[in-house]
Amino acid sequence: MELTAVLTPAEEGGYVALNPETGTTTQGETVEEAIANLTEATTLYLSEFPLFTPGHPLITMFSVPVHA
Repeated sequence: MELTAVLTPAEEGGYVALNPETGTTTQGETVEEAIANLTEATTLYLSEFPLFTPGHPLITMFSVPVHA
């Protein structure tokens, strides 16, 4: 099963990793570690709460105006 990983830099260093299909979130010092931790956390989540969503999510970006 292919799922989505969204990685963002953490303030304290490393990365925060989120799987939007399940809501699982974790972190790691490197991209590889963050993805490995997310894979483990999502696998555990799915063992309790199976996911029956067909297809892939649509991923896009949008802009929000920033007022100074």
